[in-house]
Amino acid sequence: MANFKLDVDADGIALITWDMPGRSMNVLDIPAMEEFAALVEKVATDAAIKGAVITSGKDTFSGGADITMLDSLTRNYAATAKKDGEEAAAAFLFNESRKLSQIYRRIETCGKPWVAAINGTALGGAFELSLSCHYRVAADNEKTRLGLPEVKIGIFPGAGGTTRLARMLQPADALQMLLKGEQLKVSRAKAMKLVDAVVPQADLVKTAKDWIKAGGKGVAPWDVQGFKLPGGLVFSKAGMMVFPAANAIYRRETYDNYPAARAIMQVVYEGLQLPFDRALTIESRWFAKILRSPEAAAMIRSLFVSMQDLNKGARRPASVPQVKLKKIGVIGAGFMGAGIAYVSAQAGIDVVLVDRDQESADKGKAHSEKLITDQVNKGRAKAADRDALLARITPTADYGQLAGCELIVEAVFEDRKVKAEATAKAQAANPNAVFGSNTSTLPISSLAETAKDPSRFIGIHFFSPVEKMLLVEIIMGKKTGDEALAVALDFVRAIRKTPIVVNDSRGFYANRCVLNYIQEGHLMLLEGIPAAMIENVARMAGMPVGPLSLNDETALDLGLKIVRAAETDLGANAINPAQKKLLEDLVEKNGRLGRKNGKGFYDYPQGAPKRLWPGLSDLLPKKLSMEEIEAIDIEEMKQRFLVTQAAEAARTFEEGVVTDVREADVGSIIGFGFAPFTGGTLSYIDMMGPKQFVALCEKLEKKFGSRFKPPKIVLDLAAKGETFYGRFAPKERKAA
Repeated sequence: MANFKLDVDADGIALITWDMPGRSMNVLDIPAMEEFAALVEKVATDAAIKGAVITSGKDTFSGGADITMLDSLTRNYAATAKKDGEEAAAAFLFNESRKLSQIYRRIETCGKPWVAAINGTALGGAFELSLSCHYRVAADNEKTRLGLPEVKIGIFPGAGGTTRLARMLQPADALQMLLKGEQLKVSRAKAMKLVDAVVPQADLVKTAKDWIKAGGKGVAPWDVQGFKLPGGLVFSKAGMMVFPAANAIYRRETYDNYPAARAIMQVVYEGLQLPFDRALTIESRWFAKILRSPEAAAMIRSLFVSMQDLNKGARRPASVPQVKLKKIGVIGAGFMGAGIAYVSAQAGIDVVLVDRDQESADKGKAHSEKLITDQVNKGRAKAADRDALLARITPTADYGQLAGCELIVEAVFEDRKVKAEATAKAQAANPNAVFGSNTSTLPISSLAETAKDPSRFIGIHFFSPVEKMLLVEIIMGKKTGDEALAVALDFVRAIRKTPIVVNDSRGFYANRCVLNYIQEGHLMLLEGIPAAMIENVARMAGMPVGPLSLNDETALDLGLKIVRAAETDLGANAINPAQKKLLEDLVEKNGRLGRKNGKGFYDYPQGAPKRLWPGLSDLLPKKLSMEEIEAIDIEEMKQRFLVTQAAEAARTFEEGVVTDVREADVGSIIGFGFAPFTGGTLSYIDMMGPKQFVALCEKLEKKFGSRFKPPKIVLDLAAKGETFYGRFAPKERKAA
């Protein structure tokens, strides 16, 4: 066998070692599943084998199923539906998608004891394999994570994991773990009785075999006569305390936008009322249904397949050798610069942190100390980790210390003159480094004019707060060369962020979409729609925070500055004067700058939750009556929030700012939280269909103005019956 090794010892115990060649981690793909099914059958039918232990030959157990396998299943479903009809396609998908569940049930019912010897992280289908074994022993490793994170990519555990977990835990705990996609440390999994024993790595296989030799039974608790559910019957008093409340929480958190989350609720609720095998069938039927949903297809594509492509360097120039950065410079030790220094040092890179004086530079390093100390206090890092990280950061006012840095990232104040001075000083000290500017508004090509070699000048736009945000926008100036791009991408990969590569333009990609979202909130406010309603409907549409709250986070004075800059550069028609007046009233007349000074659209009282500023209504030119408020079309409001962003994303694609559909979608979800269930801005258009999107744009344009005018590229796709992914999918994905 290519993926597994079988050894049977003198006691008749089979040791199955999972070790896929050429991979850093084991995954469940079709060849691995077929081999494993044969091994399960051998253990079940060979009288000489008394029991089995499954472990991994790699540092981790397994990351679970190869999600691209599910992607191909849905494509085969579509092909079968076209050829043989919908009913045949549905039967095909149901039968194919439950094969793993049936293999795991065979383990559970073969009559021989199985032990999972978990020697590292086990997620998704691999953790479901562990749950189907009769005993689980894990190596004592702080880095190991166990869990079922499928809901995060629009599906749910469909190989028996949902059904088993609901019989091993109290329903409330099972639902929380499944709906959050929680990943547990070994110690917590042991406390929850999802792992039976935790032992040193060296004793792992011996402990597993000893359990079998000591008489471990090959029967699952739910297959024993008289088994009682941990939380009691669904319709008992205890059960009725859980499910109505869980349903309310589910709706509050998801607004019913995520079919997979709803399916989890259904599978647990229905499955607990049925015998185990019938419950597995229910799970498989829901799993096949969710695989057919447009949300699952879009989320799998963007949040797994595309993100994996980008993280592996899909946009990296192949002609430039890989660069392993040892030392970088960061100019500007403010909030952004300090965050960049922290994530770089965390990745093992030495950092020279430069500011105008030693006190400011030291303050920037102190930010890193606070962040890592918080991690130590929460038990997520050790004191030695803190000491090592801080030792990598050298705060200084001396630009001369930038000599020897392979990359220099400038993160000074957003002012062309200040940035030019920093560039000149840095390049005098180190003319050979690649130079990256962390700008969010200034065009890279114009900033590069002050550089000695514009081909080595590139934009590296981080999002705030740096340590939490996953996205980095790499901005190509007109003269940026391949080496600068390669170094920037190698840096982003080293600090474990996801990069998207965009071409130079005002606002680049993410900010153009985000500014449209914030503007829509402002304009709704000016229409007289209550602020609370705006914020709540934005979350109902799938956004993580409302536009007013987001504007507070990004700073109202920055918003005003951007509006004025657009007016100066592009003319009065480029802005909405009412929006400008609203921001002037907030910032200049009322001193409300946003969260940073505790006053924005919200008030931020010390030690208490934020609340909308009561004086906001006094600034608004229009107030609606209660009857008018009740008549507002909520669905239309949701569409306005999503369409304004998706249309702007399409324009950036049309203009060549974004050139890869994967980057548009992934960047929109992890960069500014565009409704994840849609798969991203361009997937939102594809999911609806360009023809329907054009019709919706035209309807909104007629009612609310030219900002909703359908982009030319979408008009063209609609006229030709095409989609973004149909016309622009990367070549390798088209071939697949």
